[in-house]
Amino acid sequence: TWMTGISATQKVNDWLKLKWMLSRFSNKESESVDIMGAYLFGEREFDKSQPDFGLINNPLGAGLFHQFARNRLDIEIWNASHKGSYRIGKHFYQWGLTVERNSINDRINEWELQDSAGYSLPYNPDQIVLNKVLKSQADLQFIRFSGYIQDNLLFNELSPFTLQAGLRFNYSGLNKELLLSPRIQMSYSPAWERDVIFRAAVGAYHQPPFYRELRRPDGTLNEDLEAQKSWQVTAGLDYNFTVGALPFRFTTEAYYKSIADAVTYDVENLRLRYSGENNAKAYAAGLEFRLFGELVKDAESWLSLGFMKTKENLHNDYYYNYELDEQNIPVDSTQMEGGWFRRPTDRLITVGMFFQDYLSTNKNFKVYVNGLYGSNMPYNIPNSVKYRNALIIDPYIRIDLGFSVLLLDNEIHTIRSRSPFRNFKNIWFSLEVFNIIDRPNTISYMLIKDFANNVFSIPNRLTPRLLNAKLVMRF
Repeated sequence: TWMTGISATQKVNDWLKLKWMLSRFSNKESESVDIMGAYLFGEREFDKSQPDFGLINNPLGAGLFHQFARNRLDIEIWNASHKGSYRIGKHFYQWGLTVERNSINDRINEWELQDSAGYSLPYNPDQIVLNKVLKSQADLQFIRFSGYIQDNLLFNELSPFTLQAGLRFNYSGLNKELLLSPRIQMSYSPAWERDVIFRAAVGAYHQPPFYRELRRPDGTLNEDLEAQKSWQVTAGLDYNFTVGALPFRFTTEAYYKSIADAVTYDVENLRLRYSGENNAKAYAAGLEFRLFGELVKDAESWLSLGFMKTKENLHNDYYYNYELDEQNIPVDSTQMEGGWFRRPTDRLITVGMFFQDYLSTNKNFKVYVNGLYGSNMPYNIPNSVKYRNALIIDPYIRIDLGFSVLLLDNEIHTIRSRSPFRNFKNIWFSLEVFNIIDRPNTISYMLIKDFANNVFSIPNRLTPRLLNAKLVMRF
């Protein structure tokens, strides 16, 4: 990845400022994969008195998979921008205009072989059929225009109200779509003894698609893909207070987002696979709390709690619900609509904590504890309408512990002129234990089949306990 840029700022007078910018961004990616794996699974022997204790005594399935990819992606973006601000009376105007030239070259060559009990899936007695094949190439060049204008209104110096209102626009030469996004935000600071600020905002946030969203699962591009469009409402407050002589800050915010023309996606291991279609509507709603404070002076800690729910409703996601007779033979079927499904990011509860402390006799020795809890998340079952995102990833739990010591501080101690450390401002050494409870958190699932073609989900685990040593030298 390379990025170069130049900017010039002109202060015309005390009220008017102008800024001009020119930049170039380039990104070259290569994805080379050639992985083969095999599996055997079944019922294990748990009787310690048996000679095959711990081994599989009743095999249920066996197979292998082979994943191959030679993908290349080159992106080049030229950007010319202008920004300005003008202050007059109670108003502070801001505006901007950007012209962007995008050039994208992509080459995809990947396939996947899945074998179950000696048969390639999907099974064909006459030939070997690969489970997935993607071969495509794309060369895109298009111009994008964007800009904004905003007014920051301060009624007067003694007024408790401030108001921000503006309009953003975006036009893409790829799909010829013009987007207008009005937004307004207000803050109110009542004349109370307590330091409290109330905030509220409403506006449209439209997200023009870039290259990844355009690409369908089969590798073809949907150049007519429209932007995902959302209207958002937020409200919250900031409260600053002290406990004894220590400062604290409490913030909270509630939000709701309604999304139209959503582009659905699935998580494949750690990669996002977009549908390439505006095939759903969605929403996200949540409530967040965060408390900042210095439990000991000059060492900030915080505690957070968040609630969030996000779902999507796909267009034309119909399936058939079958009624079976006593011999489990379908006798009737009813067409059903999928309805609302959890989105891949749907996590109801998130709790975070960061705590710092140091020796009261020596601030050069510090310790921190970082904790995170996230409730379960969904994972998609491929090609299933009825059970979309029906797999459950167990809650994420992680605790980190870190120690650090100041080895050198040039601002406090005088370093000899011949010392090799004379040009360093300070040197810190840290020892950290990540995931100290050694919890095998799940990130995704691998779906495998047994001899009877039943599907089992095998979890892919994240890194267990990890020891990290770090030396930071500032000069």
